[in-house]
Amino acid sequence: MAKGKEEELGDDFSYILRMADTDMDGLKPLSSALTSVKGIGVRSAIQICKSTGFDPARMAGHLSPEQQETLRLAIEDYVNNVPYWMVNRAADVETGNDIHLTGQEVKLTLEEDINRLRTMKCYRGVRHASGNKVRGQRGRSNGRGGLTLGVSRKKA
Repeated sequence: MAKGKEEELGDDFSYILRMADTDMDGLKPLSSALTSVKGIGVRSAIQICKSTGFDPARMAGHLSPEQQETLRLAIEDYVNNVPYWMVNRAADVETGNDIHLTGQEVKLTLEEDINRLRTMKCYRGVRHASGNKVRGQRGRSNGRGGLTLGVSRKKA
């Protein structure tokens, strides 16, 4: 990096921020850096910036440790600051509450949901278990996963 760029960033600049068990790039704008956390998209990131009062275009590395803690608390309290249609798990199956999953919780909950469908042996669970398309996509000609595509000629 050029020496002028280092002076512009300052001594207290954080190149990597740790939020919700994810490393965020400090050289990106705050709204863009927040999207590296699983469960936080562009709209969610902008909403978190609005609720904390931070500028979404500001570089994430310029946040002080106190501001980073405020941002961390805003991510944890996201479900209470937005309408129900902005959360990624409205009316949870187990609790019935609106929750917003971030980080590893997203992956673990998805695996639990698929395993629940498999144990019920419903159509979606059977399709997941056999590795086929689940949502009605065409399976005859697309998504074959490693097989040779195209028309094969019968031997006479």
